[in-house]
Amino acid sequence: MPTIRRRLLAVSLALPLVFKATARADEGMWMPSQLPDIARQMKAAGFKGDPRDLAELARPPMNAIVKVGGASGAFVSNEGLVLTNHHVAFGVVQYNSGKQSDGSERDLIRDGYIAADRGAELPANPDYRVLVTTGFDRVTDRILAEAKGQQGRAYFDAVDRATKAVVAECEREPGTRCSVANMYYGTDFYRVRQLELRDVRLVYAPPNDIGNYGGEVDNFVWPRHTGDFTLLRAYVGKDGKPADYSPDNVAYVPPAHLQVSTANLKEGDYAMLAGYPGTTFRHRMASEFANQVEWQLPSRVALYQRMVDVIEATAAKDEAVRVSYANQVRSLKNSLKRAQGELDGLRRSNAVVVRRDDETAMYAWLDQQSDVVATKADIAAAQAVLDKGVAMRGRDQLLGVIVSQTQLLRSAVSLQRLAFERAKPDAEREGGYQQRDEALVSGQLRQVQRRYAMDVEKALLAELVGQYQALPAAQHVPEFDAVFGSTPAQLKAKLDALYSGTKLGAENERLAAMQADRAALSNSKDTLLQAAATLLPALLRLEDESKASNGELLRLRPAYMRALIGYRKSQGRAVYPDANSTLRVSYGRVSAMDPRDGVRYRPLTTVQGIVEKHTGSEPFNAPQPLLAAIAKGDFGTTAEPSLKTQTVDFLTNLDTTGGNSGSAVMDAHGKLIGLNFDSNWEAVSASWMFDPRYKRAIHVDMRYLRWLLAKVYPAPHLLREMQLPAE
Repeated sequence: MPTIRRRLLAVSLALPLVFKATARADEGMWMPSQLPDIARQMKAAGFKGDPRDLAELARPPMNAIVKVGGASGAFVSNEGLVLTNHHVAFGVVQYNSGKQSDGSERDLIRDGYIAADRGAELPANPDYRVLVTTGFDRVTDRILAEAKGQQGRAYFDAVDRATKAVVAECEREPGTRCSVANMYYGTDFYRVRQLELRDVRLVYAPPNDIGNYGGEVDNFVWPRHTGDFTLLRAYVGKDGKPADYSPDNVAYVPPAHLQVSTANLKEGDYAMLAGYPGTTFRHRMASEFANQVEWQLPSRVALYQRMVDVIEATAAKDEAVRVSYANQVRSLKNSLKRAQGELDGLRRSNAVVVRRDDETAMYAWLDQQSDVVATKADIAAAQAVLDKGVAMRGRDQLLGVIVSQTQLLRSAVSLQRLAFERAKPDAEREGGYQQRDEALVSGQLRQVQRRYAMDVEKALLAELVGQYQALPAAQHVPEFDAVFGSTPAQLKAKLDALYSGTKLGAENERLAAMQADRAALSNSKDTLLQAAATLLPALLRLEDESKASNGELLRLRPAYMRALIGYRKSQGRAVYPDANSTLRVSYGRVSAMDPRDGVRYRPLTTVQGIVEKHTGSEPFNAPQPLLAAIAKGDFGTTAEPSLKTQTVDFLTNLDTTGGNSGSAVMDAHGKLIGLNFDSNWEAVSASWMFDPRYKRAIHVDMRYLRWLLAKVYPAPHLLREMQLPAE
């Protein structure tokens, strides 16, 4: 379901002099348009091309980089072949697993999949998308024109109206998906234009014991031995335009694709990454750093661990249910481990003190500037808004997951919200519920039963609502109490009644409800739809409160950002934009690491590590074909000469965060050498603070991919398509 709370977060500040400052080669998530300004540093790091070529989204290699399923990927052939992570495409693999129409069982998670030809390629889940960025234009003046002189909710609404108008105008061309990216927290805005490819198919996925070798034990850990990759293909209609799935569709011909390198790697080699990092918070206020370390991360760790425990304990009773919840559990475990690693890393780097001291120095610099009074007044007002939000942070966190981590309840809320929004003119609807969004909503509703089991959802709600019931009375919401009761005993009875009286577990019922108007849904006898009707006014009220706060922060934060940028510029420090799911580039080198006394992380791992870790049980249960191929030692041209064996993964000092999964890692000439999939444990906190001592990124070595496709789980037709030797 689209998020209840709409956030405007995105891209960068139009102050070119800022980017002339000296930057570390391994730090910075740069917009492509900024790269010419740091050309000298890139050349010094080893880049052999012209950084001006990277600034053009319509030229190679940038037009080969795509957004895939909320993360990143790249075209690797001229026939629409897309390379991304196994974990990014895991939902597609899961979607095609389980009971088939002929009654047979298929487990592609366990067994992997190789499509012998185009006809055998399997459709992805209906809401899965490949997005190709084709335009990135500054629209700041237009977005802020109506907001001048406004405050709070009025400021938010003015920005929201202007954003929707820009998007609607941009999307007049069919098959185009547009958005407005907010840079530096309300300082600058950019229109992002993307081609939306809706027919995506599974081509090649290794078995889970390769694609996720090491599982959660090795997650965020070095050394790694994981083949975290999957190949998909994007299709379009016969007219060459984006279309929904049809057997008659043809492979999309991308404007460019990356050539997989056949060269060897060594420590110190130049590396460059392009992808769509999610969100970083390095420019947040010192108080927000403190809140993150002292409350947000510890509470998130505890909450996510309980959700994982509840789902796994309930799903363990039935293998089919376990498969249904595999993707959600994997996502929760990844978020859980990431939160714990972030907490540990921020403490290790003493981030709260470092950020507080930096902010104190900024204020001392600001005191010498001419606009100090007005700037400090805005910053103080922004801090007051943040302080107000602290009082309800426990409630807001729980209410968010109660809806977002369920399937049927989330569907019921989404259906009621869609009917509510349809009563408005399309331009006034909430983002996520406009006409442009209805295909995605439908896609989400179509796949619910593949990811749902009643016992699991009831158990999860019993846990989450139980935690909500334990909050102080001042944090309770009457509508939630009405639906779920105020005591554990009432909660159990309410859940039994809610789930025994709903038909939303059937796809046809959900799709029929999607076509119903608000009156019909409000009067529905379906118990979950009734519950959602009761909850909706509360969710709207809370959303209104959030928008008022966000509007004030959108108005006030630019004062803080201008001060921070001015202060850092005065020190010769580069200021790059916080990440926000827009296309970014980072550069650095293949790098070892010394994480602590007496320990050194070498930058390359080999298949010997797979054998050393193998136990015969998950998560270290290497498939027999892989073990046999390692024992045979027939590595051919994919072996690393200096090691005389096959490499698996490698380390760089590239600047990455969540969302960079599946990002292409290129060499000095722009050829594909790796596929980003993780960070080391010591670097998880980089979303808030970059510490060059610890920040490393982990990538699948393309030589491992080539070897697997040539020798272990052969797909010679795909190697030929990628213009690679089948050896």
